[in-house]
Amino acid sequence: MKSTLLALFACAAIAALPCVSQSPAPQDGVFTADFTNPGISPSHWVLTLHRDGSGHFHADGAKDGEPAKQTAIDVSGEDRDVHLSKEFADKVFATAQQHNWFNQNCESHYKVAFQGWKKISYSGPEGQGSCTFNYSQDKQIQTLGESLVGVAETLREGARLELLLQHDRLGLDQEMEYITDSAKDGRLREIVAIRDILERLAQDDELLERVRKRARSLLAQAGS
Repeated sequence: MKSTLLALFACAAIAALPCVSQSPAPQDGVFTADFTNPGISPSHWVLTLHRDGSGHFHADGAKDGEPAKQTAIDVSGEDRDVHLSKEFADKVFATAQQHNWFNQNCESHYKVAFQGWKKISYSGPEGQGSCTFNYSQDKQIQTLGESLVGVAETLREGARLELLLQHDRLGLDQEMEYITDSAKDGRLREIVAIRDILERLAQDDELLERVRKRARSLLAQAGS
């Protein structure tokens, strides 16, 4: 009888092990935006993004003859990890899923002004695909392209702020005015991506109060 009870307890213990289950890791995928426009600076950048909002941004430095932003200090090139909002990442991946992981023709072939070639790609457990467009007739794809350009410009502005803080603090006043206006009209997206430099500006007592005030306002908009 004793041995029978011990065997039953052992079986119960073994059977209970699966109850302490480890949930499988959610399926992850990688979204990539590859932008090219020889008429602006930078003429080429690549943004990779994961579902949690983490990613990486690389922008080529300006080449001889390429136009540059008319500021005293411009960013020569970038290569940095970034973190966008989960809400933005959710929209990106939802758009990818709704469009068969971009296995479709995105380009409208309409005669519109050149806005830059945007190659959007997805690679993950569910599948993979990519499409390239200047202007898309699909409103979701076109909106995605515009928002990605806005994110890239935000990241570039964050890099400019870091340079200005080091080399031209008076230049921060004009740059922060531009960023504030651009965030309002949608030219800049995902201000949360440059939270770190904005926090540094907001807390720096040696800067103009206008600069600090605008930094605090942008942080509030970003949910900081």
